[in-house]
Amino acid sequence: MKKQNQECCPKFDPKPWDEKTHKWKNKLFIMDTIPQLFHMPLPWMIGRMIHKQWKKAQDAGAAPDIKDFLWLAYDPSPWKSEHYIYVTKEVPNANNVRISGTFISKVFDGPFNKVPEWLKDMEKYLAKKKKKAKKYYFYFTTCPKCAKKYGHNYVVAFAQV
Repeated sequence: MKKQNQECCPKFDPKPWDEKTHKWKNKLFIMDTIPQLFHMPLPWMIGRMIHKQWKKAQDAGAAPDIKDFLWLAYDPSPWKSEHYIYVTKEVPNANNVRISGTFISKVFDGPFNKVPEWLKDMEKYLAKKKKKAKKYYFYFTTCPKCAKKYGHNYVVAFAQV
């Protein structure tokens, strides 16, 4: 992900993700979990986990083009988070997971502590479409260093409906 003298995250274009519907049938991800404290992941654990999983995907020839990179986070509890990285084929020695369903995405911009506010906005948006979320995933599109460089901290909320 990181090349010499470059940040690790490509510039994010919110247009393909904002207020869009996605239908996934067996979309393949590798999944890992990390502990967290009251829904706040420990930053060093995220970086370590992402780099480890991305390396597994690259070594297996399963890493998508960087423009197709997708990392989803889901919090089943205040103490644990699940992280899913999109891959193009199964990865040996990884927890390969397939996700199916209809998802509505909406893009937000701001610090991570705004997630509760974004969830309320997302619920209002879904209500206008006469939909209700079964589950939420978040795509944190850039690391803090790249968000500062680009001047945006875009986060995509995916509501499984």
